[in-house]
Amino acid sequence: MSLRRLAPPEIQPASFAFSAENAEWARATIAKYPPGRQASAVISLLWRGQEQEGWVTHPMVESIAKMLSMPFIRVLEVATFYTMFNLEPVGTYLVQVCTTTPCWLRGSDAVVAACKKHIHPHEKTVSDDGKFSWMEVECLGACVNAPMLQIGSDFYEDIDGPITEQLIANLRDGRPIKPGPQNSRVSSEPEGGALTLTDVALYDGSVIGKYHRQVPEPAVTDAEGKAPTQAASDREAPVQKPPGAAT
Repeated sequence: MSLRRLAPPEIQPASFAFSAENAEWARATIAKYPPGRQASAVISLLWRGQEQEGWVTHPMVESIAKMLSMPFIRVLEVATFYTMFNLEPVGTYLVQVCTTTPCWLRGSDAVVAACKKHIHPHEKTVSDDGKFSWMEVECLGACVNAPMLQIGSDFYEDIDGPITEQLIANLRDGRPIKPGPQNSRVSSEPEGGALTLTDVALYDGSVIGKYHRQVPEPAVTDAEGKAPTQAASDREAPVQKPPGAAT
């Protein structure tokens, strides 16, 4: 894992404060933990702060540390360890492109190329209009619908270069985009619809007993099969010889 640090001081904001709604939420979240265990809320508070600001700032880390009575360095350790926390400014829409093996094999290079063309040549850099930034990420968990990307909290699957370009263009122009597969697929079903178990006879009852009649009757009856037989231990036991018999 590469070294992760907070953004340089020259781009850090002067201060941070939760909005009134988020501050109330934070107090309720901290109250869920018993006395002395408030530090357990650190990830939740950092995540809500990032949702509010777009990224985790130095003043945010300081503020959350005070709220939880934690040393600044302990909160910083959490923020820099988890890659889900953005440590530098991001665009209004953060495009996270999965480039792990399944997506790469299915063409994620073309998705990355579209981001470089329409957002910025370098990842983790905000576009000139401030609306977009993009980054490569590890597996996002939709391998069966590869390649895919995440924007905000939504996933966009079964994409390619042109589809990615259209998604970016729609967002830039304020047009809505629909999460999920971007082709004809429904969820993770096979493309083009079901390919197996399509015979209606499998479900209308017409084949009940059909395959049973094709199986030959066993040579041994059920009663014979259940009759007791000589136990293996008896078969393998040594023969008992009468007393005085020659060995």
